[in-house]
Amino acid sequence: MQEKFDLLIRNASIVDGTGAPRFTGDIGIRGDRIARIGDLSVAHGEVEIDRAGRIAAPGFIDAHTHDDRLMLSAPDMAPKVSQGITTVIAGNCGISLAPMPGGITQPVTPPLNLLDEEGGWFSFPTFAAYIEELRAKPAATNCALLVGHTTLRVATLDDLGLPATDEQIARMRALVQEALEAGAIGVSTGLYYEPAVAAPTEEVIETCRPLKAFNGVYCTHMRNEAEGVIDSLEESFRVGREVGVQVVISHMKVVGPDNHGRSQEALSFIEKNMATQPICLDCYPYTAGSTILSSDRAATSSRVIVSWSKPMPEHAGQDLDAIAKKLGVSQDEAIRRLSPAGGIYFRLDEADVQRILKFDNTMIGSDGLPHDAAPHPRLWGSFPRVLGHYGRLLGLFPLETAIYKMTGLTAKNFGLKDRGVLKEGAYADLALFDADTVDEAATYESPTAPARGIEAVIVNGAIVWRDGGSTGARPGRVLAREV
Repeated sequence: MQEKFDLLIRNASIVDGTGAPRFTGDIGIRGDRIARIGDLSVAHGEVEIDRAGRIAAPGFIDAHTHDDRLMLSAPDMAPKVSQGITTVIAGNCGISLAPMPGGITQPVTPPLNLLDEEGGWFSFPTFAAYIEELRAKPAATNCALLVGHTTLRVATLDDLGLPATDEQIARMRALVQEALEAGAIGVSTGLYYEPAVAAPTEEVIETCRPLKAFNGVYCTHMRNEAEGVIDSLEESFRVGREVGVQVVISHMKVVGPDNHGRSQEALSFIEKNMATQPICLDCYPYTAGSTILSSDRAATSSRVIVSWSKPMPEHAGQDLDAIAKKLGVSQDEAIRRLSPAGGIYFRLDEADVQRILKFDNTMIGSDGLPHDAAPHPRLWGSFPRVLGHYGRLLGLFPLETAIYKMTGLTAKNFGLKDRGVLKEGAYADLALFDADTVDEAATYESPTAPARGIEAVIVNGAIVWRDGGSTGARPGRVLAREV
């Protein structure tokens, strides 16, 4: 009797997400799971895709996103599925859309305005309410969610310039407990940002105490990624040790010309500490970062592009130097007039980026900001850039290693069971692409172009991207941490 599948992928070069060498085979999918992998030449599929030797890989897992609102406001998730991403880790850098028990008033405190400048989306009084909305209105991608320490501070503290009191910490800890019970996989911090700078390490530790009982993760945009990078790594590791949980160092980098080359020192320090506690890290494949526009960040950058501006939106996508000249003012004065605004900052060294990308334990995260008027191209291009520019063109690592950094490694670190690998019984999240042509198309000048070479993307057995466009399917789920 002929075996039948809902979806049958024929003649694929299969890269399974474990780092193992590719092999040729067919993939049979029933419902949301991979039912068979092997020679299925006599089988039949309701829908069939012939790969003709091109790549079938696990759907990519974006280890670092700010997609909390995007999943609700643009649920086709085009910036992500167009580059092969099937699962996003949201709520990073201390910034999550929930919980906000009292709502939010104008002006929205930066960096929370990276998710919503107007404040209306911060309407979920509990984390459970946010998850309920995501389940009621699914996106095209899966998600795993972090609750943000900065969001908790804004919801709880009267004065963000002070450390939290014991009573305020207790309130934040209760909100963390509620979030974890609702389905959050961990807590994120953004100690680099103004609303959390005043938070001492002890505040973070005590706020994060509920994590251990849930085996959650602690993800951090560290306090200092420049001259204080080693001290900040040690602070991050201390939080993990004292709470008793895994640490994720977000978008690992060394910032500013004075620190170029220090990635070697930082990675050695990370590797040394990995021997005694669970630590992992992610990075994005660019020499420019993107966040709130400010003079101190601009001062250490060789170039700054304005990604959005509330009072002067016409300048989005333009260089800060050119804007200042046009206005006839200093750079600092231009920033004052443009703000609140976002900026893309060129202040990393290419050799450092490559060294961090190549490090065995580095996951890939886009850190894209989906609501910027002229976003950093990493939003649309990070994963294809790793495969194309860094993998195929520069030979930084073989394709199997690149895919492992985007799939199996990330699923293991975040506890996403039966994701990130192609095996019988695993969830049917797949990225189908041409290894010879895959690459970013997004640039700093044209940042929202879909990637080249991504032919089809499948989430939970449903095709969400094919032939250069979204299909309209929204099979995404909120994922739990299982380790």
